[in-house]
Amino acid sequence: MTTDFTSIYNHHERIIFGAVMDYASNYPEIRDDDDLLADVACVALNRLPPRYIRHEVDFVFYLTDRERHEMDLATKEAVGYAFEFVAARAALRARQQ
Repeated sequence: MTTDFTSIYNHHERIIFGAVMDYASNYPEIRDDDDLLADVACVALNRLPPRYIRHEVDFVFYLTDRERHEMDLATKEAVGYAFEFVAARAALRARQQ
């Protein structure tokens, strides 16, 4: 028996990736550095509980309005924190060089 698990992914990934790109313009010290943007995404994703799904429409259908709102707030908080964290680390690294 061979099972294909490639359709499974963390729901937060797409949302976080989009939010990172949306917020990037507010962080000129990070926005042009692909490695730092990837770090921001990793930090943000690690602040959220994983929500593995197969189909976006199925996941969204079963969320209540309150759950959607809470997820939006958690996403914004996680991405904001991640940008500040990575920016602070990058500044510290630059001072040490």
